[in-house]
Amino acid sequence: MRDRRELAGAWASFQSHGFAPRAAGLAALISHYWWARWDLRDQPDYTQLMVPRPSVQLTFSSTGPPMVRGVARGRVTRVLSGRAAVVGVAFRPGVFRRYLNAPVDTITDRALPAEAVFADLPPLDLTTLTTEAEPAPPVDALNHYLLTNRPQPDPPGDEAAERVEEIAGSPDLRRVDHLTARWAVSERHLQRLFAEHVGVSPKWVLRRFRLHEVTERMAARTPIDWATLAADLGYADQAHLTRDFTNMFGEPPTSYAARY
Repeated sequence: MRDRRELAGAWASFQSHGFAPRAAGLAALISHYWWARWDLRDQPDYTQLMVPRPSVQLTFSSTGPPMVRGVARGRVTRVLSGRAAVVGVAFRPGVFRRYLNAPVDTITDRALPAEAVFADLPPLDLTTLTTEAEPAPPVDALNHYLLTNRPQPDPPGDEAAERVEEIAGSPDLRRVDHLTARWAVSERHLQRLFAEHVGVSPKWVLRRFRLHEVTERMAARTPIDWATLAADLGYADQAHLTRDFTNMFGEPPTSYAARY
């Protein structure tokens, strides 16, 4: 039976999340900081569905060591229990190779201890996140660390980051041949660029941002004409949209929509 806490936003009764500002000097490297906390001391454990994004994450947990998490290409779940909190650094898609010193696709669908990538990370005290009504995520130390440990410039990584941002902001880009035509590059070049610097293929990034429109419609909580939405997003039919969504999110769109 499905956990009722998944439905109609009921997760908000025990969990909250938000964002924290990054230092201005990190705009080329960091998309944002995020935080989440939960209190399940008087409830059973909860299985949290994590939405895949084309971004490498550095996470700090009140219950474990810092971790680097590569891009997840499909459904990922984490079991939440007790009272705990997490702070995360979402790196701008395309830039993490300069930290990793290896192709980013080598950590796709993987997590590794942060110390394997970052030396002398500052410890974060997450106590206020778990105890205060209006928490202040401790990102000052992260801002200082990342500002004083900036990696060397990486022009191909900057190119990859710009390509991902253009895909995100251009709904008319729906296929890889659209990308190669707009940018006057070969498909082979794009495949190599994205594997090296983003960690996933151009096709995956296109699919992810196309499906973002689907989740935005769900979040608006207005009736959705699925056949019309599929056509608007360039799918052959509703069944094609359903298959694509299910492959990435682990359940069909009508089931996922019940979460809102």
